Amino acid sequence: MMAELATRLGRMKDAERLLLRALDLAPFFAAARELYARNLQRSNRPGEALDQVARLLENEPDHPSYLMLQASLMVKTGDQIGARDVYRKVLAKHPEHAKTWMSLGHVLKTLGQRQEGVDAYRRALDIEPTLGEVWWSLANLKTITFSDDDVVAMEAALDRLEQRSGSDDDRFHLHFALGKAREDRGEYDAAFDHWQSGNALRRRSLPYNAEATHRECEAAKAFFDRERLAGHTGCLSTDPIFILGLPRAGSTLVEQILASHSHVEGTMELPDILAMTDRLRGHGDVGAYLEAIGNLTPADLSALGEEYLDRTRIHRREGTPFFVDKMPNNWLHVGFIRMILPNARIIDARRNAGDCCLSAFKQHFARGQAFSYDLVDLGRYYRDYVDLMAHFDREAPGLVHRVEYERMVGDTEGEVRRLLDYCGLPFEPNCLAFWENDRAVRTASSEQVRQPIFASGLGNWRHFAQHLGPLFDALGPELTPA
Repeated sequence: MMAELATRLGRMKDAERLLLRALDLAPFFAAARELYARNLQRSNRPGEALDQVARLLENEPDHPSYLMLQASLMVKTGDQIGARDVYRKVLAKHPEHAKTWMSLGHVLKTLGQRQEGVDAYRRALDIEPTLGEVWWSLANLKTITFSDDDVVAMEAALDRLEQRSGSDDDRFHLHFALGKAREDRGEYDAAFDHWQSGNALRRRSLPYNAEATHRECEAAKAFFDRERLAGHTGCLSTDPIFILGLPRAGSTLVEQILASHSHVEGTMELPDILAMTDRLRGHGDVGAYLEAIGNLTPADLSALGEEYLDRTRIHRREGTPFFVDKMPNNWLHVGFIRMILPNARIIDARRNAGDCCLSAFKQHFARGQAFSYDLVDLGRYYRDYVDLMAHFDREAPGLVHRVEYERMVGDTEGEVRRLLDYCGLPFEPNCLAFWENDRAVRTASSEQVRQPIFASGLGNWRHFAQHLGPLFDALGPELTPA
């Protein structure tokens, strides 16, 4: 019970100590072991959590809660096939559980089994028609068009939720899905109204401080000067390739191209750099974080680089020399990456500000992108990102390789060759046929990168220009698209 309290207070180290003591006293205390596994999951230690779940399943192999936890951890470690099989096992005994059908749909989509994923989502909606996340999951495939009957069903679900004060979660998911449906029909004002409503609901429960991000960028620019960035004292491994920038900027496309090379494994958006920098920050502000970095010795920096490699090893299944970490938010930590892994490749995936920010505004993200639910916050975030990347270009020329989405669309082979040269990789034709790669892809662009490259999204912001004044004001005239 003390561990439960510590967990609710966010004191995870105390909770871990108390749970280990409880399990030492009573090794078969299942509730304590389950909470320990869930806390390991929250702390981004999925491998250890899976070990605890395995012990729980030894005694109760059909326990649905344990199986669902096991499947979610398998997803986190990249074992999509294992997760699929576990979800199917649960559904064999609990076929009317809508959220399990939804989870199965997520995994099937990731595996590229598109129609099976759609069928699983539809089964969930048969059971629970107002489950907004399922409607959004269908919209988030990006490659399907809702029927008129679907639109009627979504609007009816939204009306029912409004009448009975249904959860914000279901309502904002439905608004995002209806925005996609209206946009596909060319009803741009109606689409934007739905996105505006969905974003407002989401923003209510997800506070974001744009000024704090700006202060962090300014502090990083002052701290990571030419001299500090020139150091080569961290872990000298060349294994990681970081792809960063804003979400919806083409990072999944860049990852898919690289992962089609025989020497590179694509993983997912790995949380490890963010977890390590959060630990350095402690409960302090950006000043405390940078001070902590400044106090690190060469041995400390090397140890942190090795820690990153250890933490990410669970995601590496193919034995290739290189792997991709495509967490977009790592752009705030380019300096830290440079110090602990000086030989890592860093790629900035960039897209036209209008298209990129609008695409983020249309997207509901599962986690981590709190800036994306307000046009002013989006504009300020994009501006800070471009400014910090320009700083690294000045202070450490060649450290970061930029891939501009528009140039990739216009001259795919030329841009792919430049990208491979930067990574020190020989050209392979497979990288130009990236859509043939059947690897699992977890991000919102998973279905799009299973097609040849297309230009239909270029300039899409123009359909909504009359609504984007707050975004353009925040971007400033030098970033506002013509």
